[in-house]
Formats: sequence, C-alpha cells, structure tokens
Amino acid sequence: MAEPVKLIGTFGSPFVHRAEVALRLKGVPYELILEDLTNKSELLLRHNPIHKSVPVLLHGDRPAICESLLIVEYIDEAFDGPPLLPIDPYDRAMARFWAQFIEQKCAKPFWMALWLNDGDKREVFVKEAKENMALLESRLHGKRFFAGDTVGYLDFAACGLALVLGVLAEVTGLSLVGEDEFPLLRRWADDYTSEETVKACLPPREQLVAHFSGKKDRIKLAVNAMACQM
Repeated sequence: MAEPVKLIGTFGSPFVHRAEVALRLKGVPYELILEDLTNKSELLLRHNPIHKSVPVLLHGDRPAICESLLIVEYIDEAFDGPPLLPIDPYDRAMARFWAQFIEQKCAKPFWMALWLNDGDKREVFVKEAKENMALLESRLHGKRFFAGDTVGYLDFAACGLALVLGVLAEVTGLSLVGEDEFPLLRRWADDYTSEETVKACLPPREQLVAHFSGKKDRIKLAVNAMACQM
C-alpha cells in the first residue's frame, strides 16, 4: 500500500501550486491541507518550525520537506511517472539555474513594483522586473514550454507569471506589462494555464481577485515598511 502524501498549503499561492502540479503530473494521490497563514496551525509550526511557511510535503512517516522547488525535486525522484526535470545533466543544471534566477531576481522586483507607494522607487523595480523578464523570455525561443513540448520544472518555477501577475494588476491597478510586450511569455502563460493538469489546480480567477483584494492593505503596509528599510 502506498504511503500517504499530504501537502500543507494555502489558497492562491504559486509556491503551493508548484507542488500540486508536480504531484498531479506524477499521478500521486494527495491530501491538500489549507492553512490560514494569519493563524498558523500547530501542524504547520510542528513540521516547518524554521520558516513557518507553506508548502510543506508530508510523505509517510518521513520528516517534512519544505520549500517549493525542493519539494518538486523530491517528487520527481521519489515517484514514478514522467520526469519533471530534464534527463540530461547539463539541461537539468540549466533548469535549476534559471529557477534560482526566478527566485532571486524576478520575484522581489515584481512584488515591490506592484505594491510600492513611492513612484520613483517603483519605477526602479519596474525597470528591473522587465529586464529580467526579457532574459527569461529568451529561454522560450522555438519552444512551447521552457523544456520543450511538455510542462516541467522551470514552468513550475515561473508559474507566478502565469497565475497571479494579471490578477495582481487588476487588484493594484498597475499593469507591469504592456499588451505588446513579451509575446513569448504571454503565449507561454496561455499555454501553461490551458494545460489540463495545470487547470485542475487553478482556482477561479474571480476567487483569486477577491482573495488578494482582501489582503491588499496588509500587503501594501508590509511592502512599504520593507522599502523603508532598504
């Protein structure tokens, strides 16, 4: 009998989405346990006492696995099914490199550009975000997804661009990407969110808009406080 798999997550998180899609592509049954991150459960705090964040993967009696991209790599190695990372060692290293690029170079400028009140500071982050998007888009030339014809590890890493960037633009009233900019990334985002396994993990857009609208003031306060310390 297969060991139970549980995923501790929260609604609307691209990081949790990464783990969910990986499990579904591998055909792994799992239980999704949704957290309220404003009132974290004992379960979450016990299994991720360091960062106290989601996602957290529980597989049988093993200690918890935390951090979304590490969870995806574990799922790829622990379960049968189509490979999520490239088979070739060089291609696998490049996928990891670009995933770290997204984590370290893309996430922060996007987030700051969307929520900052200071217009001058915001423009600095907008410029950085667009420069990094151009670098990322270059990886899509001649390909439907980042690794070729099927979704995989780097698509999961970039999923926030496809899942919530448009939603956050609606919530904040600030669009970072013009209609004529980044056509390959736009096409990729449409293809990614239209893929059947991915669609099974997507909440309705109106629910995402309502979710982030409800958190808008709290997020803006936190982001602008962070900017004051920079």
